[in-house]
Amino acid sequence: MSVKVCETFYSILGESTFMGQPAFFIRLTGCNLRCRYCDTPYAYEGGSQMSLAALVKAALTFPGRLALVTGGEPLLQAETLPLLSRLAEAGLTVLLETNGSLPIAGIDPRVHRILDVKCPGSGMAEHNLWDNLGLLTPLDEIKFVVSDHADFAWALEVIREYHLAERLPLLISPVFGQVPAQEAAAWILKSRLPLRLNVQLHKYIWGPETRGV
Repeated sequence: MSVKVCETFYSILGESTFMGQPAFFIRLTGCNLRCRYCDTPYAYEGGSQMSLAALVKAALTFPGRLALVTGGEPLLQAETLPLLSRLAEAGLTVLLETNGSLPIAGIDPRVHRILDVKCPGSGMAEHNLWDNLGLLTPLDEIKFVVSDHADFAWALEVIREYHLAERLPLLISPVFGQVPAQEAAAWILKSRLPLRLNVQLHKYIWGPETRGV
């Protein structure tokens, strides 16, 4: 059993409620969306096949015991589900980043699912699979990448319609270099909702063009 892998590396998590913690990253190849602000277009194609066993072994060589499976879009590959389970069975805390366009049913319940809800500014909002929201638990997280205040206002409508603020962590991620963090922070404070500013810490540390971090 294997998956097509774009890259693996050990670094600091730049996003989610796990931000700032060391983790082993598994970036899988392939994505079915083309967001306007995508910062990993190199993961659309290429890469090489790696066995699930090799990936688990690699993850266990690092002390953090935290693994992130990302992309691209990991759920495009059928073997991603058993990979997630094997990582969890090995005693790792497992995070999955998914773009929200594919079903999340069937994912190992030990996995923390970080689900994008695509705002209009992404150009991909019509691909949101809304049924996924009903499957999320407090173990999961939702991320809204906002390109402007209109995206933020749209996100607030979704949060209220689906009663998300009472259910799980909500991340507001301003597009790096387009929406100042200070501006996004002001929007969050004004909303009076329990939202989290998600500023892509890795880009502030190493710069937006650096890979493998």
